[in-house]
Amino acid sequence: MSLPADQMELSEEEIRAHYEAAAAMLEGFEHAPRIGKARAEAPVERSPGIARTRRFRSTTPGLVTRSTAKPDGVHLAQRVEAVGGDDPLVSPVEASVLFSLRRAIAIALAVGEGYAQQTGLAELKKANLGGALPREKSVEFAELLAAEALAVLGVFANATSFLLASHAGEVSVEVGSVEEVLTDNALLALHGALWELDQESASHAADEPRLVATVIAFAEALMEKVSLRAQTAPRLEPFKGANYRIEADDFTISGFAASRKARGSTLTMQFKKPHQVVGNHIAKYQAMKLSKMLMAYDFDRKLNPFADLGGFIFTFMGDGAPGTGKTTLIQMMAGLIHGYCEVAGYPFRYQNLSTESIDSYQGKSAQNAKAFINNVIDPNVIGFGTIDDIDQLAGKRGDRQSSAGQLEITAVLMESFAGANTVVRGNCTFGMFSNYPENVDDALRQRAGARFLVDGPQTREDYIDILALLMGKNHDIPLGSHDLYAAQEIKKAVAASFESHSKPHEDGLLRVYERVAKDIGKLDTIAKLGTYLKGIQEADHRFTGRAIKNITDAVKVRAMDFELPDEWMEDPDLFLFKSYDEKKAMIADLRQVPRGDQAGLLSRAIRATRRPVSPQPITRTLTLPIPLGLNLAARYRGPLPSLAHLRGLCRAASGFHRQQ
Repeated sequence: MSLPADQMELSEEEIRAHYEAAAAMLEGFEHAPRIGKARAEAPVERSPGIARTRRFRSTTPGLVTRSTAKPDGVHLAQRVEAVGGDDPLVSPVEASVLFSLRRAIAIALAVGEGYAQQTGLAELKKANLGGALPREKSVEFAELLAAEALAVLGVFANATSFLLASHAGEVSVEVGSVEEVLTDNALLALHGALWELDQESASHAADEPRLVATVIAFAEALMEKVSLRAQTAPRLEPFKGANYRIEADDFTISGFAASRKARGSTLTMQFKKPHQVVGNHIAKYQAMKLSKMLMAYDFDRKLNPFADLGGFIFTFMGDGAPGTGKTTLIQMMAGLIHGYCEVAGYPFRYQNLSTESIDSYQGKSAQNAKAFINNVIDPNVIGFGTIDDIDQLAGKRGDRQSSAGQLEITAVLMESFAGANTVVRGNCTFGMFSNYPENVDDALRQRAGARFLVDGPQTREDYIDILALLMGKNHDIPLGSHDLYAAQEIKKAVAASFESHSKPHEDGLLRVYERVAKDIGKLDTIAKLGTYLKGIQEADHRFTGRAIKNITDAVKVRAMDFELPDEWMEDPDLFLFKSYDEKKAMIADLRQVPRGDQAGLLSRAIRATRRPVSPQPITRTLTLPIPLGLNLAARYRGPLPSLAHLRGLCRAASGFHRQQ
C-alpha cells in the first residue's frame, strides 16, 4: 500500500525480532523500585524452581543507579494467569492480555531501535560497551538514552491501550498517577513500567474484566505521564516528527499522540432512528444538532470550533413526565453519534452513571462518579455521558433524606460541570434526565446549560404515528387516512414548536407581556435586556450570574440554530477531515447573528434554562416584567382569575417549591 511521505512502515520482521526479549520480560526479571513503593507480594510460582524460559537481563553497563531497596522478582505473566484461579489453562482473556503486552513491548523496542539508528545512539552504545566513549559525548549520550526511554515508554503504553481496546467492557478502574518512570535507558524504563503494572494488577485485577480495565487504565496513565515529561525533554524531535504504521494491527504511531482508532467502548444498546422518536420535536431537534456539533471536534487542536465560537452545549437537562420518551431520546442521540463516528473513523465512548454507582463506603461513590466523568471527557474520543434519574442519583444538599454517597456524587458533578478546573473542549456532552427536576439540587440544576423539554406526543398525528410504530407490521389493521410520520419531519415540526413558544400562551402572562412592551418597548438593546433581567432578579434573589450565563449561552445556541448538512457527515472529506481553521470558517458562514427585537429569543432562552423564579416579591405595583417564556401550557389550560393564581402558576412552572 502507498503511505504518506512522512510515514514509515514498521515491518513484522522488525517487530518479531524482539518477541523473545518481550516474552522474557513478562516471564520475570528483577527490579528494585526507585520511585514507586511496593504494595503487593510477588505471585507464587505454579512450578517452583522451574523457569519456563530464560530470563532477559540488561547488558548496558554503568547506567543503572544503585538502589538501597531490596530487589524483588517481577513475574507479570504469572500475575495475569493467576486471575483465573486454579484453572491450569490460560483463558482467552488472559491470553489476549499477555499477547497484547508482548506485542506492545516488541513494537516499542523496534521503534527504540529505529530511533537509535536514526540519531546515532546505536554507535554511541557500541562505543560505551567497548569503553571507548569520548568524554565530550557523555552528555549527548545520556540525553539520547533518556529520549529513547521516553519514546519506548510512550509507544508501549499507546500500543497496549490500542491492542486491548476491543476487549474493554463497561468496567472502569482508577489506578492513579504512574510513579516508576525511569529514563536511564529503554530496558530499565520498561522494567519500571512493568513492575508498576504488576503492582496495579495485584491491587485491582480481581477478575478478567477488571484485569483488562486495569491494564488499559495503567497504559493511559503512563501515556499521560510520559507526554508531560516529553514536553521538556531534549532530542525527541526525530521521534516526534516521524510517523510509523504497523499494517498487521492497523496501528499508527505519531509521536506521543494517543492513537484514536479503536479506543471507544463497544455499545450494546438498541439505537433509535429520529422518525422513531414521536413528538418531542424541540428536544429531538436539539439532540440532532448537538450530535453533529460534536463531530466538528478537532483531534489535533483538541478543540471544537463550536466551543470557540459559542453555542456548544456541554451539559443539558432533559425533563418530562414518565413515559414521554427520555430513554428513546438517549438511544436516538447515541445512535446518531455512533453512526457519525463510524463514518469518520473516530472513537466513540458512551457511558451512563446509574444508581449502582452509589456505594456505602466513604469516598467510593465520588470515585465512581469521577471515573465516569474522566472516561467521557477523554480528549482522544467523542464522548456522550448520560445520568438517568439524576434526582435519585445526586443528593440535594440540606435534605436529610440524601445519603452520603448521593451527596458525594452531587459534589463531583458540580465541580466537573462548572468547576474552576472545568475545560470545555467540545468533544463530549453530558445529559441529565429526570422526571422530577424540582428534586435536583438547585446549584446542580443550574449547571445545565440547556433544557431539553421531553413532553412526548402532543398532536393527533403524533398519537397516530406512535400507535403505528408500536403496533409494528404483524397485523392487518389498515392505517386509514393519515400520512405516516409526516408530522415528525423535523424542520416543519420545529418551526411550529418555536413559533408557538415565542410568546406566552396564557392570557395572564400575555397581558404582562403586553404591559412590558408598552413600558420599555422592544427588547432590541443590551440595556433593555439588562433591565428585563434585573426585573427577574428582583422577583427571585437566586437569579444569579450563573443563570444569566446560561441564558446568554442559550442565546448563542439560538444564533447557532442550524444543522450541519447531512452531506458533511456522510462524506468526511467535505468537513470532518478539514483543518480546524477551515471548519471554523465553514461554521461561521452558517451562523445567525442575533439582532433586532429579541423578545421572543430571550423568552425562549429563559424558558430553556428554566431557572427557579420565586413568586414571593411580586406585588400589584410591580412595573418590571416577570419571566415571559415560562412554559405554563403544559401545566395549566384555564384562565387566570387572580394575581395570586398567577403566582401559583409561576411557582409550578419554575420547577421548585419554596418552603413557607
